[in-house]
Order: sequence, then structure tokens, then C-alpha cells
Amino acid sequence: MNLSKAMQDAFNEQIKNEFYSAYLYLAMSAYFESINMPGSAKWMRAQFAEEQMHALKMLDYVVDRGGRVTLQEIAQPQAKWKSPAAAWDNVLEHEQKVTTLIHKLYAQAVKAEDYASQTFLAWFIGEQVEEEKNATLMAERFKQAGDHVSTLLLFDGHFTKRGE
Repeated sequence: MNLSKAMQDAFNEQIKNEFYSAYLYLAMSAYFESINMPGSAKWMRAQFAEEQMHALKMLDYVVDRGGRVTLQEIAQPQAKWKSPAAAWDNVLEHEQKVTTLIHKLYAQAVKAEDYASQTFLAWFIGEQVEEEKNATLMAERFKQAGDHVSTLLLFDGHFTKRGE
């Protein structure tokens, strides 16, 4: 069974959102590099790659279901934050927004009785649980660190091991 036009359009919108997420994390990586926090920069760069993978996974799904992918314009992301803690708060807010978008897409698949899309999207729902858990932990740690430079650097150093 081919993907309906409504589901195709909804997936194309989410593909754009996933690429925007990647773009946002790349901007955050550059921000953290600019303030000499290489661990956070590395974490954001890894997140950039993961979000691209999510977008490509959706793109492949649309194609596999006989749909047509139409790439949309991606907005320019924020480039500066008032502090490392503010950037990490933004990560959490963004992941919560993505969770809402994935839930809406899943609800649309339920309404359309598109069981294949429901099964496909279940993976993303589980992924968002992990994303929000990690973002919450990091946002809370950086908030607790406050303006204590040594603690901020300690937390930042923890991220250098991501992806190894």
C-alpha cells in the first residue's frame, strides 16, 4: 500500500524539521567551539549527525512507500546563547518540541489507519524518550554549575567521550 498524499506531506514536513534540528545542533557546536567548550561542541556535532540520520531514515521511508520527497526551505537557526546553560536549556526545549511533532505525526497515522507508518514512527517515539532524558540531564547539570567555571569545564570534559 502506497503512502497517502496527506501522510506524504506530513512526512515531508517532518523531514524538514529533522534537518532543521541537525542545522540547530551544528550552530550550537560552532557556538560551543567559540567559547572554548570542545566537549559540548563535540556532543552537538554528534547530535547533528544523528539528526541527519533521522531525516534520511524518514526520506527513505517515504520513497519505500511510493511517496515523493519534496525538500523544503530550512530556517536559519539561532547562533548565540547568553550562556552554556541557556544553550542546553534550548536543547531540552527543542527536543520537547520534536517529541510533540512526532506525536502529531503518529496521531495522523492512527487516524489514517496507516499501520506501516505507525510501526515506523514507534521507533522515533522511543528515540525521543532517550533524547529528552539526555537533554534534561545536561540542562540540569549546566544549570547546577551556574557560573562556576571549574564545574562547567568538568561537565564539558565529560562530553569529549561521546561517540568513542
